[in-house]
Amino acid sequence: MAGAAAQARSARPQLPELTVDQTIAASRAAHFLKRSQTMPTFHIELFEGRSLEQKHQFVEAITKATCESLGVEPNSVDIILTDVKRENWATGGRLWSESGNWN
Repeated sequence: MAGAAAQARSARPQLPELTVDQTIAASRAAHFLKRSQTMPTFHIELFEGRSLEQKHQFVEAITKATCESLGVEPNSVDIILTDVKRENWATGGRLWSESGNWN
């Protein structure tokens, strides 16, 4: 019986051994393919100055709404927040940093 098992093992095609980097790359690729069918990614720009707690509550709310409306898992929702200085944002031809009329 042991001889038959050894023959069966030797009859299997041998796969090349992967380096650690190749294994990590394959794992990342599989993860990406799995997520890519459901993954929404949000890029949100907002004026700087909001607290970490405000941002935390904001991303939780976006994640919850996304999961409910799109039927995805929370770990598939990516949110990228970009804080922008008022001197780098303009509306109607006016920089936000130059007008006292903006709220």
